[in-house]
Amino acid sequence: MRLTHRANMAFGAQDGAFYGDYMFRFNADGACRVFDARPLDNPGTEVIDLPLIAQFRTDPADPVTPHFNAVVFGNEYYAPGDAFPLLYANLYNNYAGAEDRMEGTCCVYRLQKTDDSFSTTLVQVIRVGFVKDTLWKSAGDKADVRPYGNFVIDTEQNLLHAFTMRDAEHMTRYFTFRLPKLAEGECDPRFGVPTVTLQKEDILDWFDTEYHLYIQGACCHGGKIYSSEGFNKNIPPALRVIEPAAKKQLCHTDLTTLGYEIEAEWIDFRNGICYYSDAKGQIYEADFEID
Repeated sequence: MRLTHRANMAFGAQDGAFYGDYMFRFNADGACRVFDARPLDNPGTEVIDLPLIAQFRTDPADPVTPHFNAVVFGNEYYAPGDAFPLLYANLYNNYAGAEDRMEGTCCVYRLQKTDDSFSTTLVQVIRVGFVKDTLWKSAGDKADVRPYGNFVIDTEQNLLHAFTMRDAEHMTRYFTFRLPKLAEGECDPRFGVPTVTLQKEDILDWFDTEYHLYIQGACCHGGKIYSSEGFNKNIPPALRVIEPAAKKQLCHTDLTTLGYEIEAEWIDFRNGICYYSDAKGQIYEADFEID
């Protein structure tokens, strides 16, 4: 793998996504910073600072706030004329201490541009309905540290991939579902929006891969899942590529072997180029070596 430091953005955060001229970078409390992504399209020899365009926050009246360590735009639009398709974000461990930890939960938003900023509206919730089953969680007495799950969308095939780390078996398990349409789901009074609960009979496919560590961001490109991970010097930053169709891992790079030790937090593609950001907001172009 070859990494090239292309840009910096003010403030680190969780995952985010490119769309059009924008880079959206979210934090675990619902705050989002929006940057102008166009300077990345004409890279020079100098590292640039991406211009900050706006800052906004998801509606504080929303019943839930995602952790935003998996953020992806879909294909479907909430209404004709909308500038952005639906935005998907995983809850992850934001409710780890609650009675209902809401494991395997993904929020769907309508994103709109206002006169000088942006706003979101929660329009749907997608939940995995078998998180208590050993198909999702580890069997035996050893509890999973991170059973909350991540989500990523294959917009080319309209698929939803959900995956979770299984500590007892020391593996990561991936599930593939058809991506629910916005019109689907029953209204759940806890969320106030239509909620789709994915059951075992909805699984199109599933498989196990090598164990991941603290997945921090994910995206799908060309039918492959790209993820960033890591947490500290004991859990080193890494980038990983999984191919669901082949049910295998194609690439795993421990970034410390390349001299990079800062937590990897965000990953996405723009114009066919993969970028990842570390926790300090440094953006790198990542060239993977995949056979």
